[in-house]
Amino acid sequence: MPGRSISIVVPALNEEMNLEGTVQEIHAEISKHFEDYEVVIVDDGSTDRTGEIADRLAKADPRVRAVHNGSNKGLGASYFRGVKEASKEYVVMVPGDRENSLEGMMPLWPLLGTADIIAPYTANPEVRPWSRQVFSRFGTFTMNTLFGIGLRYYNGTVVHRLATLRTIEVKSTGFLYQAESLIRLIRRGATVKEVGITIRARPGGKSKVFKPKNLWSVTCTLSRLLWTVRILGRP
Repeated sequence: MPGRSISIVVPALNEEMNLEGTVQEIHAEISKHFEDYEVVIVDDGSTDRTGEIADRLAKADPRVRAVHNGSNKGLGASYFRGVKEASKEYVVMVPGDRENSLEGMMPLWPLLGTADIIAPYTANPEVRPWSRQVFSRFGTFTMNTLFGIGLRYYNGTVVHRLATLRTIEVKSTGFLYQAESLIRLIRRGATVKEVGITIRARPGGKSKVFKPKNLWSVTCTLSRLLWTVRILGRP
């Protein structure tokens, strides 16, 4: 993308099996589309070798930076730590678990500059376990019903213009951080384009979405958003 630059935020919690492969793939694919990019790895208090691997990758390549939360802050907190550290025109999250294929994300890049937000949805949901598919569909239905927006997906690898994203305050530190960002920005009048991308099954490890702490975080975030955005009208 001539003239465009992008920061890739990589939240990673105990992803020693996947992190290095994720960063290697970012270099291989993103460099095809952007001359100017950076990778910001956010180690979210990992207890395995994730932090050590992140530091090694940063030392080996000046385009990579590693920051450490010190303790587990949550996916949303890690993402916005990366947003705070980011320095390019656009920002996107690529999880450290290698579930997202960078090649599969290719349809996002030509749309940069055509809307405030480029929001992907999963074009091949069948690669996920049935429980994750049901959870995702129910969550999307709930969001659309509660907030009257109509997106096809809320928790994907959304591309934001960095300056626009920094105009809002997102309080969610869990899995609904991106949903809260989208709801607040769209209800403020931000434009959005949706595009289908392909993902792949996790190469290793287990999804963390069904941990009780994360499910409780989802419930609390939804309740807070419903009160502040829909009832009080404060996007």
